[in-house]
Amino acid sequence: MSPNIYAVNDLVVLKAGLTRTATGDRTCRIVGLLPAADRGEHQYRVRFDNENFERRIVASDIDLSATATSAAKGETAPTGSGEPWLKPSRIRIGK
Repeated sequence: MSPNIYAVNDLVVLKAGLTRTATGDRTCRIVGLLPAADRGEHQYRVRFDNENFERRIVASDIDLSATATSAAKGETAPTGSGEPWLKPSRIRIGK
């Protein structure tokens, strides 16, 4: 099976991981295409609606089943809830 190739302005759902929770919003918009990574994986620049910066992801970071489901429903990217992804009160500094 060949890897999916997405275009600019496509909505994708990212897999849950260290910076993304399973219950949080994982839908983002592709804002740019990057050259292939070392292993030949496609790379993308993405942006969440509630963030003011872009992230670099590779094709393996995309949850294919959730992306296909949201594309079939015709969902659009939700507007930002105003809650930042980084919560300063949750940062702990060792002394």
